[in-house]
Amino acid sequence: MKMGSKLKLARNGNQSRRLRLVMLLVGCFLVTMTYLVASKPRGLVRSSFGFRTSMPTPISGDDVLNGDENGRHSTASGGKDPQNSQASAESNDEKEKSIQGEKNAIVVDSTSQEVARTHELAEGGEQIQTLERKSSCDLSDERVDICELYGDIRIPGNSSSVLFMQSANNTEHKEAWRVHPYPRKGDETCLREVRELTIRATSEAPRCTVHHNVSAIVFSVSGYTGNLFHDFSDLLVPLFVTARQFDGEVQFVVTDFRRWWINKYRLVLQRLSKYPVMDFDGDEEVHCFKQVIVGLRAHQEFQIDPARAPNGYTLIDFTRFIRSTYSLQRETVNNIEDLAARKPRLLIIARKKTRAFTNVGEIVAMAEGLGFEVVVDEANVSSDMAQFARTVNSCDVMMGVHGAGLTNFVFLPLNATMIQIVPWGGLEWMSMLDFGYPAMAMGLKYLQHSITIEESTLTEQYPRDHRVFTDPMSFHGSAFKVVRSTFMKTQNVKLDVNRFKGVLWEALQNMIQ
Repeated sequence: MKMGSKLKLARNGNQSRRLRLVMLLVGCFLVTMTYLVASKPRGLVRSSFGFRTSMPTPISGDDVLNGDENGRHSTASGGKDPQNSQASAESNDEKEKSIQGEKNAIVVDSTSQEVARTHELAEGGEQIQTLERKSSCDLSDERVDICELYGDIRIPGNSSSVLFMQSANNTEHKEAWRVHPYPRKGDETCLREVRELTIRATSEAPRCTVHHNVSAIVFSVSGYTGNLFHDFSDLLVPLFVTARQFDGEVQFVVTDFRRWWINKYRLVLQRLSKYPVMDFDGDEEVHCFKQVIVGLRAHQEFQIDPARAPNGYTLIDFTRFIRSTYSLQRETVNNIEDLAARKPRLLIIARKKTRAFTNVGEIVAMAEGLGFEVVVDEANVSSDMAQFARTVNSCDVMMGVHGAGLTNFVFLPLNATMIQIVPWGGLEWMSMLDFGYPAMAMGLKYLQHSITIEESTLTEQYPRDHRVFTDPMSFHGSAFKVVRSTFMKTQNVKLDVNRFKGVLWEALQNMIQ
């Protein structure tokens, strides 16, 4: 019995050792296979097991460009078909040319302003594009057409094209859109000065000479630029909404390039983008991006709709950004205790041509009698924007006749008061649209004062029974140029200071509350 037990134990021990040996061999085999799969999966599938891989070779930028997919065909062949072998040789020649061409391409890195040569080539010498390719153009908005492109996007300088690369084997319709990258859709007078751009899908395009690792925003600085109101309403506010989300990591590509405009708003542009503004029309390179936005996000006149804006931006966010950009000291108007050491400060925007005050001296005297310190000024195209911004920001109240000069309210501190004087002619709706609603959205106190017939110099041009006075709204059924020429270009204002005194008193009460 004892001997039988020992033999049984010996047999069990031998079986256990054999089992451990088998497990060790299986383990070694699995480790080896894991290494092969991880290092060269397609080579393992083809060479070791005789199967063809179902995973296509990534298409390079040159493959998409030239519609050349020989690289994919030769890989799948396994080298067994003479025709495929010939295709493989031709593909290698193409790859050599591709390498030589791509060695001269410039890469602009988002984390550095330095220019470097690209060496990011895939196995076999191809530069791989792995981004999802898609495009979208929204032509339904009443104010602007805007396109967002992702993938291999090419912008040839000194052209009117933005190219969205697709494979030559893509049988889908090659889409194309024509847009004016300026947010005044439907305004033919304005858009006559704006270059129309074509955004199209293609499989053939010039080779990239500059690669960017940041997104691009393409827009025009033509249109109504030079008018302060339109500079902000048409460009700077929409540019803030479109670009602020990138936190400076975005390239501005400007068509209809105007150097004076770029210089005037240099501080704003530099806060929104870390990179020099690119002149679309004067550049000779082929710039390549992974994301491009053509056009600017624009909502209603001088407004930001938080529901449609990235990150829920508001007009208060915009004016805070502007005050920060120009290093303005006052964020908000302080309460009444602040006035113990100083007088409330009033800025009168004094237009010099149309809709000008004809009795500025009387207005100043009346305001000073109420206790204001009065500043009379108006910025123009040649004004130092930063200096004038500091003047505006130092004031508690700003007043002026409806016109572009009121755009300086963007520099006012929160809770300041803006007073808009509306000329004769039924212009109240326009005044509210252009400045009233935006002022309130900026966190300002807003007062509107419409003049009477006696305060208008139109009485020197028309008899009192003319429809200019009896039925001014009848002009609004005509083209806007009729309204502009009748009520805006030929009218000045002699303000009734006794009637207006109550408005300034209300502005003082705003500071007390």
